[in-house]
Amino acid sequence: MKNKIWIYALVFAIFSFTQCKMDDANANASTITDSKVVAGKDTSPQISKGESEDPSGVSIDSLMRRYRYDSAWTSMPEVLPGAILPRNRIIAFYGNLFSKRMGILGELPEKEMIAQLKKEMKNWEAADPLTPLVPALHVIVTTAQRLPGRDKMYRLRMSKDMVFKVKKMADSIDGLTFLDLQIGHSSVARELVPWDSLLSLPSVHLGLDPEFAMHTKKVPGTIMGRMDAADINVAIDFLEEKVKRLNLPPKVLIIHRFKSLMVSNADQIKKTPYVQVVMDMDGWGAKELKFHSYRAYIQKEPVQYTGFKLFYNNDTKYGKKLLTPKEVLTLWPKPMYVQYQ
Repeated sequence: MKNKIWIYALVFAIFSFTQCKMDDANANASTITDSKVVAGKDTSPQISKGESEDPSGVSIDSLMRRYRYDSAWTSMPEVLPGAILPRNRIIAFYGNLFSKRMGILGELPEKEMIAQLKKEMKNWEAADPLTPLVPALHVIVTTAQRLPGRDKMYRLRMSKDMVFKVKKMADSIDGLTFLDLQIGHSSVARELVPWDSLLSLPSVHLGLDPEFAMHTKKVPGTIMGRMDAADINVAIDFLEEKVKRLNLPPKVLIIHRFKSLMVSNADQIKKTPYVQVVMDMDGWGAKELKFHSYRAYIQKEPVQYTGFKLFYNNDTKYGKKLLTPKEVLTLWPKPMYVQYQ
């Protein structure tokens, strides 16, 4: 297994270019197990069907008003029993174990990385003690590439050994695992297939990166990619069918976005209570720029929930300090998914 992982790491080092994201330049495994799965069902604690309150006795309507996810902003789908949002805020570390430049997840050794994640969660707990926190590891499992590869799809799928290792880390802290797709010249439907078994588990969720979804013959990274609502709806339909068929809690789908044109026809993204869609503000820079971006294409183009990304390196490049949880929480709607890279 170790030899196999080293081979993947070598290939990844040679062909991967996504260690520095493009915005930096623009200022099915049969042995999968899950401790929460019994005969395909989620055995973790859930709110009984039809109940409108979380375990603390706070109504869903009250939670939505607290975070300003109300009818004045958008029409929200019903919150089903077992749904993660809005009862919780997700704090995620992003990256790939084969690269120290793609995010904190691969930059630090496991113990140091987990300790840093717990430290960030304490900061968020202090800033908003009313909202329970759920840790998550967000791993890039399909990476866009500068070379076409055998099938000329300009993407490389990671080894399942590496992905299982990340999931094991997440399990060790009772966290979630997000599988992130950079599809290159491939399609969302095609790139979902290798991860079908993992996505059948209640603790595993999905992320899409439109930046590297190419609708032309251009090489990924030379121009900004994009996804249409139709592409995103493919993933939503896939996850919705899985939730219904396997009796799973609702899935969470993260969509990264740092430019308006990265997502077209956002108003046509399907709204279903079985898939909780988070539009994640993925840009880096000074506070003013990040907040402007959030207002311009996250707040003004509502889907369901919102997310906000913090870059340990890029956000602090020019002597700026990393935004604090209190600063991020001045935004509305208040982000319910926070990602550190």
